[in-house]
Amino acid sequence: MSCMTVSVLDLAPVVPVVVVRDVADAVPLARALVAGGLPAIEVTLRTSAATDAIRAIADAVPGATVGAGTVITPEQVTESVVAGARFLVSPGWTDVLLEAMRGSGVPFLPGVSTTSEVVALLERGVREMKFFPAEAAGGTAYLKALAGPLPQARFCPTGGVGLASAPGYLALPNVACVGGSWMLPEDAIAAKDWARVEALAREAAALSAGGTRR
Repeated sequence: MSCMTVSVLDLAPVVPVVVVRDVADAVPLARALVAGGLPAIEVTLRTSAATDAIRAIADAVPGATVGAGTVITPEQVTESVVAGARFLVSPGWTDVLLEAMRGSGVPFLPGVSTTSEVVALLERGVREMKFFPAEAAGGTAYLKALAGPLPQARFCPTGGVGLASAPGYLALPNVACVGGSWMLPEDAIAAKDWARVEALAREAAALSAGGTRR
């Protein structure tokens, strides 16, 4: 998300990672998250409904900053932005994908899980990244170790992060926010219990980043 005045990392301490299977759920779900204080919403491109869900949220939920996650091809970059995505998130990156995201005109978070990947992105002028899969890749201990030699890199850890572990990540100086789906339990979605989603979102939004926001 380099070269952007506004950073998605600074919108909220938690970015909900949303898997939409029914487009009809997209708007009420997004409204519940926004009402709970989580305006940055990552809709993952894991289902056939994802692009339509992004479009619906962009059109009907003005308080939301909707983005596309699990972006792995230049074609998905284009399709997501056309649908209304205002940021892009990938689980990993290649030069081809990075250039497509850079040329999209919207902020982006390329995924990393190793020091070499972080250094390679810094060489390319990218300072803001997704750390994925966070828990499996070393968790808070790994990110804490990176903060010394690579303080210019900022991260959104995602993958296995929950309400109990999120504060530990947010206390790190190189973590601006975390991504997770714990505020979106499957039974609540199935029951269309948007009040419960809103309550869980409000609980997540109460978390705060303890590190330096720059």
